[in-house]
Parts: sequence; C-alpha cells; structure tokens
Amino acid sequence: MAWDFETEPDYQRKLDWADEFVREEVEPLDQLWGQDTFVPRDETKRKILEPLKDEVKRQDLWATHLGPELGGQGHGQLKLALLNEILGRSPWASHVFGCQAPDTGNAEIIAHYGTPRQKKQYLQPLLDGELFSSYSMTEPHAGADPTQFTTRAVKDGDGWVINGWKYFSSNAKTASFLIVMAVTDPEVSAYQGMSMFLVPTDTPGVHIERNVGLFGEPVNEGFHALIHYEDVRVPGDALLGGEGKAFAVAQTRLGGGRIHHAMRTIGLAQKALDMMCERALSRHTQGSRLADKQFVQGYIADSYAQLVQFRLFVLHTAWKIDKYNDYRKVRKDIATAKIVMPTVLHDVAWRAMQVHGALGVTNEMPFFRMIHGAGVLGLADGPTEVHKVTVAKQVLRDYQPAPDQWPSEWLPRKQAAAKAKFAELLEHEVGNL
Repeated sequence: MAWDFETEPDYQRKLDWADEFVREEVEPLDQLWGQDTFVPRDETKRKILEPLKDEVKRQDLWATHLGPELGGQGHGQLKLALLNEILGRSPWASHVFGCQAPDTGNAEIIAHYGTPRQKKQYLQPLLDGELFSSYSMTEPHAGADPTQFTTRAVKDGDGWVINGWKYFSSNAKTASFLIVMAVTDPEVSAYQGMSMFLVPTDTPGVHIERNVGLFGEPVNEGFHALIHYEDVRVPGDALLGGEGKAFAVAQTRLGGGRIHHAMRTIGLAQKALDMMCERALSRHTQGSRLADKQFVQGYIADSYAQLVQFRLFVLHTAWKIDKYNDYRKVRKDIATAKIVMPTVLHDVAWRAMQVHGALGVTNEMPFFRMIHGAGVLGLADGPTEVHKVTVAKQVLRDYQPAPDQWPSEWLPRKQAAAKAKFAELLEHEVGNL
C-alpha cells in the first residue's frame, strides 16, 4: 500500500536550501524594490540578480516548471508545489528561480505551440527574465465570460488583422509580446471559434489606452492595461495551436498555474501566521501575554487548521496531476483549490492584522497588501463563483437522482429492506422466544 507523507531526502535537501536561500538572499530584495518585479532590469539589478540566478541554476532549481528539453528539471507538480510554497513568501523569489507568472504560463504556450523563430526570439529571454510577456484575454464588457468576447481576428492574405479591446492585460506596459485571444469564427460556439495569437507589443495598432492600478497605486501607473487593438496585422505564424484552439491552448497554462498560485498563497499565509504567533508571544496586555488570551488562541488555532487542511488538499491535487498526467481528470480539484485559496489568505492575514493592533493596519506591516491580494486571487483566472459552478457540476456527475419521490436514504424503505434481507433469521429468533 503506497501511502507516504515524506519527501525524497535528496529533494528535501534542495527544499531546505531554497528555504534558507529565499529567507537570507531573496527576501531582502522585497525591501529594496518592493513589488516592481516587472520593471525592466537596470545594471544595478542585474549585478544583484544574476549571481542569485546562477546559484539557483547550480542547485538545479531553475525554471523547474519546464521539462528537461526546455531547460527545466521536469520535477512534476508535487515537487513544484513544495518549492512554490517557499517562493510564495517573496514577490521576487519566482523571478530569481525563473518561474514568475504570467511568464511561466506564456513560456509553456510558446514551448508547445510556437515556431522555431518565436522560441528563439522569446522563449529563452523570457526564461532568463530579460523580457516580459502579457496574457491578453479579458474584455471590458465581458468580465469572466469568454463567450461574450468580441475582439476579432480576420484572415488577410497570409496573415490576420485583429480589432477589439482587452482589459486587465497584466504587465503589458513592460511586455515584449502579448498572447491575445480573439474570435476567428463567430458562426460557431466560442469554444470552437476562438484562436490565440502571439503579438509583439510594438506592432502598429497596439494602443495601451490606460494602465490600471490596484488600490493604493497611482492613477495610470499600474500594471493592468486597457488595450485597443486597431487593425493590428500579424503574420500567419502568429496563430498559436491552430485556428479555433484557443481554449486548448489556454488550458496549457492554467491547470498547473493554479496549483502554483495555491502553494505560493500557502507560503504567504504561513508567513502571516508566523507573524501572528510572534506577536502573540511578544505583547502583554491586562496582566498577561496575548498568547494567553483565548480570543488570540482561537485566531491561531483557526488559522493553523485552515492552512494545514488547504495545504494537504493542494498537495494531494498536485499528486493526482502527476499520477494521471491529465488536467481534465483533476479539473474539479484544481477548481476547488482556486475557490478556497483567497479565503484562507484573507482569514489568516486578517487575524494576524488584528493581533498586531493599530500597527497591523499601517503601511509598516504587510497585512493589508495580503488582504488585498486575497481579493485579487478571488477574481484572477476567473471569479470564485464561476469555479464553484464548475465544482458543483463535476461533483454532481458522480450522483444519480432518487429512484422515486422518496430519497434513497428514506428510513422507512431502508428499514423494510433490512427486515426483508434478514427475514429468515429474524423469524427464527422470534420462534425461539
């Protein structure tokens, strides 16, 4: 019976190294450059980042989301999950380890569907962190419903012409290329009538109208672009994965990516729990430590329980992906992880903020950033509510309706069935009385 909660000793040593390396060498970058992870590198940043990347490569932990043929290690989702838990503590960690989103997913798309020229021009620089990319899918009027997308790509000679609007195209302002989803056949279902295109950002007709920021960021200085594609002409080989294959291409980047996000979120939530426990042991009020107050003890217990349950579920999901090598078989669990993820981060960060009192709500502590991040996670890659619908539909497939007007667990019928099953023995027992 194969049932094991231990990590292979050799890989555990790598995880231990990564844990110390991120804590000592990478987390200080967060204090130097904050969230500016997608700003083009200057010489100062390169001098600091390149030696760190080289050390990661020496440890064979660089770009571990890719297979060996693409410069990665092919570790599989479970090992990736354990590593991403560590990387989640620091915004810069994924860049130092060559696995930053959305570039990781976009790199996988190019690796699977790009031409040799596209791979040479974009794939390796993308992995090296020397250029950035953007996934341009969402539209202003359509929200999370891709069946409402109106951005069109029309054949024009040997190429295509793209027209339409896209919203929340993250990192577009510093990206070298965009991966754009567009309608190529409006006469069929959206699931067969949309295609994916690789569009360099300097292509004529690509207009970034606004760079939308998140709460607290200056107006028009954010990283989530509103883009107008106006008669954007691209060659035929800009089509990725074939005409009408946009949803298949999208799944290449989304399935594993959601597990990576979940484990990074767990790492961040664990950091909040660590801060909560330290504060509880450090502060005294009304004659005792915060750690001795039952309310605070409840916060700690609830946070630990949420976190450990979610962690085990995500690791089990990663294990199933490795086992089946088919994201469709694990779709229900991936969607469930997406549902639970923002709630866990929000709840743990909120409790940690409360335990820190007035200091917790200031910009000298990271809790509001975490709480805000939880809100973003509840919308990114589809709102939580959409994923709940997916999970419910998947769960219901394993059930059948009741045989008649009474539920299958209706006790009178079950009692009658039990008496019928053991009728002979019951009659024998009665006869002996």
